[in-house]
Amino acid sequence: MRIVIVFESMFGATEKFARAIADGIAVSAGAEVVNVDDAPTDLTGVDLLVVGGPTHVHGMTRAATRTSAADQVAYEMRSKTGIREWLGSLGPLPHDLVVAAFDTRIDKPRVFTGAASLGAAKRLSRLGGRLAAPAESFFVGTEPVDVGPEPGELARAEAWGAALGAAVLRTVS
Repeated sequence: MRIVIVFESMFGATEKFARAIADGIAVSAGAEVVNVDDAPTDLTGVDLLVVGGPTHVHGMTRAATRTSAADQVAYEMRSKTGIREWLGSLGPLPHDLVVAAFDTRIDKPRVFTGAASLGAAKRLSRLGGRLAAPAESFFVGTEPVDVGPEPGELARAEAWGAALGAAVLRTVS
């Protein structure tokens, strides 16, 4: 079984969540964790595709919001492009590809923050993906210097990954 987790990360938190999800999936199968800058556009042979990125202005990042994020810190961003652009570059997904989406955002009601995962899940579905689970949000701090995962969130991401892996294993086997 081939599982690919594609992440976009500005300050490193979303990458930590992608790796925690991979650790959870590892109970069922191995997973490749790939920065969106290096993500493949040919998904032939992939059984589960998980896509995640930070929430900016109620949704997936845009070039302008990534520039704004970069202006807040004195170091280079982890991802130069976004999952919005990568998803836009994909053609129809392979038949029966199982997909899932996650995002990182601050711990406030979704009506106030939005959630990048909702847009990503919608795009994955439109491309022909079959959702393995509802879109999921994981919470991070609010300042660029404290934008890391909130307490307990990496464990929650690992548990979500384990559930995804188990569900896909049942579907593919």
